Amino acid sequence: MTPTRARAFCGFYVAGADSSLYSDASMVVLMREGQRTVLSMQNAYSGPPSDFAMVVPVPEVLHEEDVRTLPREIFQKVDRLSAPRLVEYWEEDPCRPQYDYALTEAMPTSAAVADGEAGGGGYQVRVEARFSVAEYDVVVLSAGDSNGLERWLHDEGYNIPAGAARVLRPYVEGGTKFFVAKVDVQRVQFDANGRAVLSPLRFHFDDPHFQLPVRLGLLNSQGEQDLIVHTLGLGTRYEVANYPNATIPTNIVVDQQVREHFGPFYERLIEETLQQHPGAVLTEYAWSASSCDPCPGPTLDGSDIMTLGGDVIPSGAGGDWVLTRLHFRYDEQILGEDLVFRPAQGIRGGNGIPDADGRLEESGAIPSGNWNSFQGRYVQLHRWEGPMDCQNPERGQWGYNSPPVSAPGRLQDPTVSASGLPEGISTGGVGSEGPRGSRGCGRCVVDPQERGVLPTALGALLLGLALMRRRRH
Repeated sequence: MTPTRARAFCGFYVAGADSSLYSDASMVVLMREGQRTVLSMQNAYSGPPSDFAMVVPVPEVLHEEDVRTLPREIFQKVDRLSAPRLVEYWEEDPCRPQYDYALTEAMPTSAAVADGEAGGGGYQVRVEARFSVAEYDVVVLSAGDSNGLERWLHDEGYNIPAGAARVLRPYVEGGTKFFVAKVDVQRVQFDANGRAVLSPLRFHFDDPHFQLPVRLGLLNSQGEQDLIVHTLGLGTRYEVANYPNATIPTNIVVDQQVREHFGPFYERLIEETLQQHPGAVLTEYAWSASSCDPCPGPTLDGSDIMTLGGDVIPSGAGGDWVLTRLHFRYDEQILGEDLVFRPAQGIRGGNGIPDADGRLEESGAIPSGNWNSFQGRYVQLHRWEGPMDCQNPERGQWGYNSPPVSAPGRLQDPTVSASGLPEGISTGGVGSEGPRGSRGCGRCVVDPQERGVLPTALGALLLGLALMRRRRH
């Protein structure tokens, strides 16, 4: 079987009896304003249908009013909005009538404008809170000794992963609390394949540090893990402060095979980018959450922002929230610390329409002050091959409308094919320069009345990529 990678999980699972569970297909959305963090996560597990729990370090004691479940659809919406895109441009009829249109380009809208009971038996474990939410029975623990915490979990009937005390120790020494959400399988829904589909959880807390605990997830790991984190900040994108940062190459012209095998192509793009930037966290998307270009579906509206934490943010759900997608691939050798986030300058990339020669603007991220419009966008260009019965044909005018079947377009020579990536593709952070075409959205506009459905009048092919990882065996 070909090795594959697991989606990472920011805690670790604790199995009941002798179960062996591995975290899989996790997704995290972090909303941040001031010192308030709202953490939303969707997790799945594979294993026998028996009781289990998950353990997540948190900076303070959480109470029932701090925790809620979310609809799964909100994570699908976030993932679709931020996933890499494959689009097509068609060269327009070089002899079509010419009109003097005034082309305008709008500035992206992302401009910044208890119980109290102490455990016995020498555990040094205290149950700070206890409550139930949906299928979860929650306890929030504090501990004075990591070995005692490990023994407490064992004695409570959980078969925790080997080596837990070692990984728990720095959290215990730092005074961290532990959110232990035990799942009652009798209250869990299962999918058609018999895999439990847990209700997504959301909880919030105040912490001067904006970080995500990921080290515990290594206890469930079978090798490399993929973690995709989305952040939402008011007028702010985020990057990591304690690992290298890089941006995914974008605006790459690709061939037909890439269209047919977009997932494997994008996997190679990630791998080759990480070869140039070992241990880096990749930025795959940074854009106003309320806009997109092109739009693979609806953007995040006020209701979505409230669902993801706007109802507990001091300023409320108003304002321009920037959605950032970060992709971290790691194993035990790479991962030394939990992810720490910091505000970052605005970037743009993956924009514009081709110039007359079929060239797109920079393949990397470009500084853009305090606004963000960066995405992973991969483009097929179809040259006009119909008749040109005029004296001065004007070549190199691109649109989203395909020509009649009788005049199929010839594919522009790609920058990259499915077989590999060329040298010179920019995979660094901001500041790379390259050939520049005209910026703008062309005709890729989604009518507000038809959000969620791609209008056929656009004539555009738009494929959102959902990276579904499996475990590495």
